[in-house]
Amino acid sequence: MPMDEVKALTVVGRLDSLGLISEFVTRAAQDAGFDESAVYAVDMAVDEACANIIGHAYGGEGRGDIEISYRIDEDGLTVVLRDHGRAFDPTGVPHPDLDAPLEERGEGGLGLFLMRRLMDRVEYESRPGSGNILTLVKRHETTS
Repeated sequence: MPMDEVKALTVVGRLDSLGLISEFVTRAAQDAGFDESAVYAVDMAVDEACANIIGHAYGGEGRGDIEISYRIDEDGLTVVLRDHGRAFDPTGVPHPDLDAPLEERGEGGLGLFLMRRLMDRVEYESRPGSGNILTLVKRHETTS
């Protein structure tokens, strides 16, 4: 794939669409030249984000589409997810207390934490009329 070319896929926001999304982003990460570990990280982050879109933005399956696009450049891979569900404020999500016993942990926050750990950059914006946009960036490791 030529650098900076954008590839896109639109799927119905259903859990059974996650396999197709996974194939799409796995191929993107492989085409970007990432090793197996980085490919897995991209796949996991996008899977978590899409599951959150289905469950939280749309409040259930089949209530809206998820648009996935990606661009490969010399720095790495940028994946953009767009939905038209409920807006989300990631700044309002507390960091999970990973040291607390499982039964004492609050609900939520783990998926966002995971995405931030797996990717180099995670940005979210909500635009009235344009939907919610989640940008996930994975950069190539640089050797100094």
